[in-house]
Amino acid sequence: MSGTAMTRAGFLRLIACGLAGAALPGALAAQRAGGAASRGYDFWFTRLKYNSGDWDVDQRMPANLITSLVDYTSLRVDPEEHVVALDDPRMLSAPFCYLAGHKAVEFSDAERRNFERYVRNGGFVFVDDCNHDIDGLFAKSFEAQMARIFGGEALKKLPDDHPVYTSFFKFKGPPATSFELNGWGDDLIHDYLKGITINGRLGILYSNKDYGCEWDYDWRNKRFLAEDNTRFGVNIIMYALSN
Repeated sequence: MSGTAMTRAGFLRLIACGLAGAALPGALAAQRAGGAASRGYDFWFTRLKYNSGDWDVDQRMPANLITSLVDYTSLRVDPEEHVVALDDPRMLSAPFCYLAGHKAVEFSDAERRNFERYVRNGGFVFVDDCNHDIDGLFAKSFEAQMARIFGGEALKKLPDDHPVYTSFFKFKGPPATSFELNGWGDDLIHDYLKGITINGRLGILYSNKDYGCEWDYDWRNKRFLAEDNTRFGVNIIMYALSN
């Protein structure tokens, strides 16, 4: 995707109107969002299914984030989670993708090509390490994959004044999770998130904080919290759509 004026939201509008071929190169230009975009949604939650590891984690989390987007924003939100294989060209037209797990990640050639094409052409992936562990299987293997695709120095810590922390609600850096000090993992509170920036845009947001588990609760228990912990998830998605 060329130029600086095109946001991810604009990209979605192009796809929904069937005009993406005029603006986007290669295989991405050939994609047309069926389903969600054609039904007029601004956002649909896409979980990436990959062949290695365990991709199907935190199964209630997407529904909770979707509910929060409906509660807090004016977005037209698809109420259903979409699970799409990473090697499936349909993932290239998603406005936002989620990838998580506990085990080692080893992308196939087709998965690696789709991941790189998506990110380089303006896509956004939120990656969450469910081990909340900087030295665990998921962390080491996923970071190795990113180094292979984007280079060893591409994944960098985000400063606390990064726009993702103020894109909707206001946070002073990444909010902590209750799972970081539960005795499983590296027993640290990670005071940072990492990311990979492509052409001035954050294309990958990477967490060792296990937000997926933090937001994976029975919706009937949501309001016992002093402050809704999914609000940072709203920030992530609003940032993804507006940059």
